[in-house]
Amino acid sequence: MQRETGGLSSGSGRSVKRRHRYLRDLQNGLTPEERLNKVVTDAMCIGCGLCQSIAGRERVQMRLVENLTERPVITGELDAGTVDRIYRVCPATRIEGLPETLIDSASRSDKVWGVWRRLVLAWAAEPDIRHLGSTGGFLTALALYLLERGEVDFIVHARASRRYPAFGERAISRSREDIIAAAGSRYGPTATLVDMLEVLDRAEAADERFAFIGTPCDVTGLRNLATEDSRVDRLCRYQLTMVCGGFMAPTALRRYLRELDVEWDDLHALRYRGHGCPGPTRVEAADGRAIERNYLDFWGEDESSWQLPFRCKVCADGIGDAADIAAADTWDGGSPPWEGQEKDPGSNAVIARSRRGEELLARAEAAGYVATGEGLTPRDLDRLQPHQVTKKLAVWSRFVGMRSAGRIVPDVARLRLKSLARTNTLAENLDQARGTRNRCLDGSNSEPLPEPVE
Repeated sequence: MQRETGGLSSGSGRSVKRRHRYLRDLQNGLTPEERLNKVVTDAMCIGCGLCQSIAGRERVQMRLVENLTERPVITGELDAGTVDRIYRVCPATRIEGLPETLIDSASRSDKVWGVWRRLVLAWAAEPDIRHLGSTGGFLTALALYLLERGEVDFIVHARASRRYPAFGERAISRSREDIIAAAGSRYGPTATLVDMLEVLDRAEAADERFAFIGTPCDVTGLRNLATEDSRVDRLCRYQLTMVCGGFMAPTALRRYLRELDVEWDDLHALRYRGHGCPGPTRVEAADGRAIERNYLDFWGEDESSWQLPFRCKVCADGIGDAADIAAADTWDGGSPPWEGQEKDPGSNAVIARSRRGEELLARAEAAGYVATGEGLTPRDLDRLQPHQVTKKLAVWSRFVGMRSAGRIVPDVARLRLKSLARTNTLAENLDQARGTRNRCLDGSNSEPLPEPVE
């Protein structure tokens, strides 16, 4: 196995030793509490909640903090062993591609898009599900198939938060109604792994199996946990994801709401997309107002206008490298047209990476839950998701800049980052590294210590 560590690639033995030295030097003299907080202050936390599950609520809790995101807040004494375990599973400190045990002679690989067995356009066969979903309802349809055909007992995924309408929250669905109620993208903090160890405990006790649907970072965390807890691979039958461009920084979301004359505390509900492809962004205020705007009014017309957290800008895996199946948007150039979004039925570009993912897609299609269209190539994905290509080419250099600034840099494997960086010019790589380093040093790419607001 080849690892790429902060811009360095070597055999696994030497890389692990180098990684341990790097973390030891980076955190020399820090207490366990300071080590956990460094993930946040270095702006690398994605808010998945896995650290709370590992440490327990009595020591770490995911809370709303002053910058309007969810971050781990230390509530009890931490020991070095617990923080070591958190570092081994945290998606901020370890990111790997599809496990080698899921790669075989039938697997193909692309330098940008990773391991794949089937690339195809697909969508939910039920028109209502297709219209409701974020693009083509594909992941919702897969969840319905898995549950209704008895392949799993429940789905672990995300739904709109009942407490913070702009956020998501971990959901466990055991019925069609549960799954449909959770359909649609969430572009806000979502602690999908916040109680994963408890989920595993309950599933094991009840002899149940489940499927997981989350962001690529969530899948990374769950794959990491599988190296520590064998129950993950035994009880979680499928890990499914969307190709992710990131979520909107809370400050940008607050600014957008104020443009609509809605204050953060007066937000009652927020549907980011759905009811079309991608469908309108719908804001509901506490006073009963409902405001709909074009999806492009919310995000902007292209990547240059996206307001993303730093962690999303240095994401080594927005394409779901580690998932059994990943589903992507299918707009030429990466953005939808201004007109006709509500009438577009939507289609997903589906990447079946593992054998189990490929076979699941075939069974769901045969059972009438999903429909497929034309086959795709990795170069089609380049055209439909150009921002993913841009970021994949830049991440290695950005990691070099982060490391030179004393920041946490994830240990990565099977993501092809260094080989992709070699396709850039030296000037391009230096520009990315220096720009990232300078922004780290001047504090632009930082977060404050997590202070809960309630």
